[in-house]
Amino acid sequence: MHCVLVCDDDTAILESIEIYLKNEGYEVLTASDGFQALELIKNHEIHCMVLDIMMPRLDGLKTTIKIREKFNFPIILLSAKSEDTDKISGLGFGADDYVTKPFNPLELVARVKSQIRRYISLGSMKKADNTLITGGLALNTDTKEVTVDGEPVKLTAREYSILEYLMENMGRVLSSVQIYEAVWNEPAFRTEKTVTVHIRNIREKIEINPKDPKYLKVVWGLGYKVEKL
Repeated sequence: MHCVLVCDDDTAILESIEIYLKNEGYEVLTASDGFQALELIKNHEIHCMVLDIMMPRLDGLKTTIKIREKFNFPIILLSAKSEDTDKISGLGFGADDYVTKPFNPLELVARVKSQIRRYISLGSMKKADNTLITGGLALNTDTKEVTVDGEPVKLTAREYSILEYLMENMGRVLSSVQIYEAVWNEPAFRTEKTVTVHIRNIREKIEINPKDPKYLKVVWGLGYKVEKL
C-alpha cells in the first residue's frame, strides 16, 4: 500500500483530504506543521506528500528544502491564489506540483495518483539491482558503472559522485552549492565555477550533443537537474 503524507494546519482541509485518499486505498499520515511532518518522514516510507505552504512554526517552503536534503518522493504544494511567488519558489526548491486553494479534492487525488505512478515507474526509486535509470542513461550504485545506450562511460570519481547525486534526485533542480556540499562534503564557498566545470565534463561524456543535452539540464539561475525520461 502506498503512503501519502498530508501536512496542513487547517484541520478541516486535513480531514477532507485524508478521507478522499483513504477511499482510494492509500495509507494516510497527517501533520499540522513542517516539524511534525519531518518526524513522520523519519519513521515511515512516504510515496507522496501534500504540503501546505502557509503554516506556523515551519512553513511549506522551508519544509520542502529540509526534505530534499535526503528524500526525493514527490511533493504537491497547496497554495492560495495570492502566493504565486511562493509557488514558483517551491518548484525551484524541489516540489513537483502545486494545487491552488480552494481546490477540487478529486483533482488533488488524481494528481497524487499521477505523481506516485511517475515516482515508481520513471526511475525515481532505485531498481532492485541498484541501478538508476533515465532513458538510455544508467548508473549502477554497486559497481559504480555508468552506461549510455549500453555503452560504458568513463567518469572520474568526482564526476561519478556528481552524476549519482543528481540521478538520486532525478527531476529535482539542485543548486551549485547543494551539489558541492553533498559531493565534496564541506561548506561551499565560491564554488559555482568548480561545479560548472565538472558538469561540463560530464555532459561531454554522456550527451550525444552537449550543447543540446538530453539528460543533464541547466535551469538558468537555479542550478542543474537530470531529466526523468
